[in-house]
Amino acid sequence: MCKIITKVDPPDIKKDGVLRHLGIPYANFVTGAGDGMDVEIIQLFAAHLGVKYAQVKTDWDSVLEDLTGRQIKVVEGEVEFGKTVPIKGDLIANGFTVLPWRQKVVDFSVPTFPSQIWLVARADSKMTPIKPTAEIDQNIAAVRALLKGRSVLGLPKTCLDPDVNKLYDTGAQVILFKGKLNELAPALINNEAELTILDVPDALVALEKWPGKIKIIGPMSRPQQMGIGFSKTSPQLREAFDEFFVSIRKDGTYDRLVKKYYPTASYFFPDFFNKNEAGSTTQ
Repeated sequence: MCKIITKVDPPDIKKDGVLRHLGIPYANFVTGAGDGMDVEIIQLFAAHLGVKYAQVKTDWDSVLEDLTGRQIKVVEGEVEFGKTVPIKGDLIANGFTVLPWRQKVVDFSVPTFPSQIWLVARADSKMTPIKPTAEIDQNIAAVRALLKGRSVLGLPKTCLDPDVNKLYDTGAQVILFKGKLNELAPALINNEAELTILDVPDALVALEKWPGKIKIIGPMSRPQQMGIGFSKTSPQLREAFDEFFVSIRKDGTYDRLVKKYYPTASYFFPDFFNKNEAGSTTQ
């Protein structure tokens, strides 16, 4: 049984000799095969701290509890904290989107990857992608106007939560997906719904993995950011990671990992990838 820990910072981790990475298989951040962009970043961070790396299995229902040591319930964007439970990890890293309700529970690192929610259809759908304008809110409104009466997959407790994305307000027939985030694109291809919402990293992986099977209709949200999640009782660990992350952006390590796992990401988010944390342009 895991012991209850009230504080996890570099001195505690160095004493234990291991950095515990809470990682859920998702997109190319955590592949489930022992690698992934976030896996490699946290492995490098562990080496930077001079400790061993350990990946701890978890899921979307329990990952926040495994980090904070408290049961957590979210109702209409409000967080309710329950009883104390064992802490199993030191940080969350798996393409973890910064959301207002999550910020009430954890502290996020500096942004580690850009994102956005997109509406996705099968390639044979009669629905056509919107004609984008320079105004993101107009584009979002145009996409949302297409949803009335159409079946759309969403996944609670994630960045694709129907409530968070206000899917019910569109008149869509919302289907609460019972599988995993990685399984939404295959479910769409298998006709489990007319549409699904996906975040950008997962959509990019799906486009590459199933070429000619899906198409992007348009944005469902403004641009978002992903980061590493830390317990609010671990400020030193978060600060240590932020300094480390700035360093791997400067020396080109981060760019190499992005090109390895998300080779087309810079096309969609040039502003994020063209400048490192020091403000200089990367090549």
